[in-house]
Amino acid sequence: MAATSLTSARHEAPTTTMTTPTTATAPSRTARRRSYRFQPWNVGRWLIWGGFALLLVLAPLLWSSSFALTMLSQMGIAIIVCLSYNLLLGQGGMLSFGHAVYSGLGAYLAIHTLNQVGAGTLALPVSLVPLVGGLGGGLFALLLGHVSTRKSGTTFAMITLGVGELVWSMSLMLPEFFGGEGGISSNRVVGPPVLGITFGPQIQVYYLIALYCFVCTALMFAFTRTPLGRMLNAVRDNAERVEFIGYSASRIRWIAFTIAGFFAGIGGGLAALNFEIVTAEVVSAHRSGAYLLFVFLGGAIFFFGPILGAILMVIALVLLSELTMAWLLYLGLVFLFMVMYAPGGLASLIMMNLRVAAFGRLRTLWCAWLGLAGTALAALAGLGAMVEMVYHRQLDAALGDRMRFLGATLDVRSPDAWIGALLLLLTGAGLFELARRQFSREWDETQEAIEKEIKRRESL
Repeated sequence: MAATSLTSARHEAPTTTMTTPTTATAPSRTARRRSYRFQPWNVGRWLIWGGFALLLVLAPLLWSSSFALTMLSQMGIAIIVCLSYNLLLGQGGMLSFGHAVYSGLGAYLAIHTLNQVGAGTLALPVSLVPLVGGLGGGLFALLLGHVSTRKSGTTFAMITLGVGELVWSMSLMLPEFFGGEGGISSNRVVGPPVLGITFGPQIQVYYLIALYCFVCTALMFAFTRTPLGRMLNAVRDNAERVEFIGYSASRIRWIAFTIAGFFAGIGGGLAALNFEIVTAEVVSAHRSGAYLLFVFLGGAIFFFGPILGAILMVIALVLLSELTMAWLLYLGLVFLFMVMYAPGGLASLIMMNLRVAAFGRLRTLWCAWLGLAGTALAALAGLGAMVEMVYHRQLDAALGDRMRFLGATLDVRSPDAWIGALLLLLTGAGLFELARRQFSREWDETQEAIEKEIKRRESL
């Protein structure tokens, strides 16, 4: 009996030990099966990106004049550079005053590369020349960013300002590379045609810019969704906490700075192809300030804000500058009012009103919006009449005392024109303040109603 029980025990023990791992691993296998779930496509995101691509393709068909093609090409270039700048300002909280350095140096390297291609010493397709500008911008950002990103805040801004002034001064000291005041010119119609594409017609250059614009925009958006992009947001919000959990805030800023320089260089390379000339103006503080100003106007806190800012930049620099000599004054006033009343830029205004529309409250505010717009336009008309009369008296006195403004004829020597413009300005400004206060009350009431609706839905 004892031998029998011992034998049965020997045979039972392996059976028990073999079944234990099976029962232990069953939950983990179930968890692994449950971890793989089908994620439905983000239809809204596909529609937005599809619409963006469709707009880039159809834009030259809707606006087919040579001037419109030039405007569209410049908008595509500006979108790339402004989005690259927003990687620093909006995503990383780095206020740079020298971003034009990297787009400008990328443009110089691209124009030199294009000349080498034209001379036959370099076998490179013209369509890849912007990538040379991108590599050049990224390389300079890697070198100069190692110094700049060691600090943050005001110190970082001052370093970038100094670097920008240093490079701009070098553009006049090294004419062998920068071409002096005349710059460096080239010809983009070089090399054998590829599929009949010579990049001679502007429409071919536009579609090349549109392709780069779409790809670069998608890549920069993807970067904001990567762990590195999220860590960059964390550095922007609280760099000390990022250091506390073991990451180097300066290294994260350095990597982002290099990536921003790469995309800025691509924009500079596309500009070199588009204009076939690069001058010292592309690395000036004026150009860096324009990137900062229009990214802020578009809305740095949203990804699509710099796209709006880039479109505004081309309109202001090309169209508005042709309409009036006082365009910088108007631009400064618009920037001032945006800082005062809409610091989040145009993108924030759009998103706030989309939120209101999502809760069905926008129809209660459209009258207030019309009141604001109407009174603001009246005040701007009065101010614009006074400004244009001053400019006419100082700069266009040889053309006579009469001038045309918004379809009306004004006599700059007549007191009636000045008094009328002043009354229009004061009346519009006063009514705008009344409309603003009324709008503020209605807006606050609408936001309170939306918050109550959100709490009601959460309680269900």
